[in-house]
Amino acid sequence: MAENQPNEEKTSDQLELERLREELAREHERYLRALADFDNYRRRVERERANASRAGKREILLPLLEVVDGFERALAHMGDAPPALLRGFLGLQRQMHNLLAAQGVSPLETLGEVFNPELHDAVGSVARNDLQSGTVIEEVQRGYRWGDAVLRPARVRVAA
Repeated sequence: MAENQPNEEKTSDQLELERLREELAREHERYLRALADFDNYRRRVERERANASRAGKREILLPLLEVVDGFERALAHMGDAPPALLRGFLGLQRQMHNLLAAQGVSPLETLGEVFNPELHDAVGSVARNDLQSGTVIEEVQRGYRWGDAVLRPARVRVAA
């Protein structure tokens, strides 16, 4: 019976070692899952931060477009203005366009294009026999693209 005792201990030690290895494997798996969860959390936070930043920039850019529109309307009515005043207005307009370009904002090309509801907002139509129906013939308000997205669609009149 004394000889069986060491075998039982050895078996007991082997069982304990096996149990500890299984527990270590479970803990390692939990560690890897926690690491993956943290990585997913970090990516989600970065994505949300980028989206919030983009939304904030959009909130600034849209009103700035209204100011650019105002400059363009003012320039259209400056026929009798002194040349120095006209140069000043053109310089300010150029600065605003450069500022927008530096942020990745560019004007949409609309005249002569086929109406596209993703890029254009139709505000009227004009009967024209010389153009294909749906062709943009007048730009009421310029549209802008911000990178690959439309920041503001162009308000246009189309040929009917």
